[in-house]
Formats: sequence, structure tokens, C-alpha cells
Amino acid sequence: MGRIMDRLFHLRSLRRWRAAAEDSSRAPLSELRRQRNQARQLRTHLDRLIHTADGRLALPQIGSSFFPRPHGTDWSWRPQMWRGPLPERGLAEVPPKARLGDEVQLFHDCSVSELTLRQLRNTREEDLAPFGLRMDVFKFDGSFLSLVIDLPPEAVQGITRQHLLRIDSIIESEKPIEIFARLNIQHGPNTEQLVRELPQDDKNIVVEFDLAYSKLNEKRIEKIWLDLIFEAPDLNQVVLRDLTFSRHRRAAI
Repeated sequence: MGRIMDRLFHLRSLRRWRAAAEDSSRAPLSELRRQRNQARQLRTHLDRLIHTADGRLALPQIGSSFFPRPHGTDWSWRPQMWRGPLPERGLAEVPPKARLGDEVQLFHDCSVSELTLRQLRNTREEDLAPFGLRMDVFKFDGSFLSLVIDLPPEAVQGITRQHLLRIDSIIESEKPIEIFARLNIQHGPNTEQLVRELPQDDKNIVVEFDLAYSKLNEKRIEKIWLDLIFEAPDLNQVVLRDLTFSRHRRAAI
């Protein structure tokens, strides 16, 4: 009932202002002055509403897990870092093994840390992920820098050597940088590692790990995590606009 009344009120108000606009060339000046003042007051609120609505509706919705998935995908995931706001949005002078959220950890061996990590809100029209991750590297005196993403327990359930694990990412950097993706699968006392170099000529990056080329003990898989390894990262800014994972079986031959 309330919605019906709101709609009737809106239509009545719309008809009133349409009629006032059509009669504005003939209305007495005193009436025209009063209507102009009312219209200006109304426009202030309408412009504010439109501006806020345009901004919010253009953003990816917080919590969104939407992204294209390969045919036959049986598991997919976007980490919380790229999906929703974290209680702690950023770190400065990031120490070794520091965590940002529950799933992301930064490893390095710098004697003096001049690294920052910060979650940022994606606002571009092409962004599907609500949030991104920005890493600023100033002077870097270490020998390695890697960002580790822990995959959830669901990634392990049902996984076999017949699966391909796919990673989609959108990565921007101030200057070209070599980035390697290393997939780690712990099975019993052993850890299988598969490495791919990410292409530098495209911001929209897709890499697949074919588990058929691994020596996995499928019955003992316990944990999966991904290392993003950055080579010569000093004096650079890297923004990971999105990072998603999906899993599907390789085609039968």
C-alpha cells in the first residue's frame, strides 16, 4: 500500500511541475518567482541524490563474487581482500610475514622496510571486483618479495590430477615488472610447486596450472596457497585490481 501511495504522490508531483514548466511563459511574475525558488530547493536535493546514486550504482557491489568462469567449473573463489572491506585497510613499513586480512600475507627479507600495502575501492566501469590491493615499494634492499594468498579448504575438496586450476587477475604497475605465480599444494609431508610467469603485455592476465603434470598424492592433499613473486620491485607501485580462482576438469582425450 505504501508503494502505491508513493507512486501516486510522485505522479501528482510530476504532473504539477510539468504543468508549471509549460505555463512558465505566461505565469504572473510573482507566481513565477515562487515556483523558481521551490524548483531550486528541489533541484538541490535531486542533484545530490542523482550524484550519489550514479556513484554507488557505478561501483562493483561490495561482496560481489561475480566473474566469468570456464565451462565446467566446479569451484571458484574471489578472496575477501578483493570482495569486501577489511577491518584494517592498510599497512605501512610492512614487516616480514605481515598479514592484511585472513588470506593475504607479504613475505620479504628487507633490513629496513619501505613497503606499504593498502586495500582500495575500485571505481572504474570495467572493474568487477569491489576492491583492489595496492603495493608501494620504495627502496628495496631485500632478495625476495612475495604476496601469499591462502586458498580456502573448499579448494582442496574433490581436487584431482585431472583438474586445471585457473587464476584470473588484473594487474597494473607504474613500470614493467616480472611477476611469477607459484602454486603450492601440500600433500602429506610433501609440497608440489608449479610455476608460471605472468605475461607483461596485458593487464588482464589468465594462467592455468594443469595438475596432470604434478606428482600429487590425491588422497593426502591438505592445503593450497599461491605465491605472487615480484622480481626487482624497487621504486614501483603495483595494483592488483582483481584476483580470482576457478577449477575445472581437463578435457578428455
